[in-house]
Amino acid sequence: MTIEEVQQEIIGEFSMFEDWMDKYSYLIELGNDLGELDAKDKNDQNLIKGCQSRVWLVAEMEDGKIDFRGESDAVIVKGLVALLLRVASGRTPEELLENELHFIDDIGLKQHLSPTRSNGLLAMVKQIRLYAVAYSKIAG
Repeated sequence: MTIEEVQQEIIGEFSMFEDWMDKYSYLIELGNDLGELDAKDKNDQNLIKGCQSRVWLVAEMEDGKIDFRGESDAVIVKGLVALLLRVASGRTPEELLENELHFIDDIGLKQHLSPTRSNGLLAMVKQIRLYAVAYSKIAG
């Protein structure tokens, strides 16, 4: 699936819920399904700056594609991490740089998160893009 197709799938999933409490419950469920990072990966180098809760994001490039792993110590944020990984992991740096992650706005996440969580979400997206820039320079 393309990045756009995955985003449309996520938008469809969230549109099934009328109430934001149900959407938060779904985010928590997604976060609970996310695996845990190894303790060695929970270090300052992988810690996202700008998040109220602690979020770690690990990126490794293999066969031209970036694989992301991540975790948070907050349940809703862990769900946000799961969504971002679903869209971004397994993509080439070019795919990540050429596509906007618009699903965040389309499902209304930014408007329904606290300002600090919203800033943290933007920091995660920014970090994914920074990894894509770095790996595109290494590969190119």
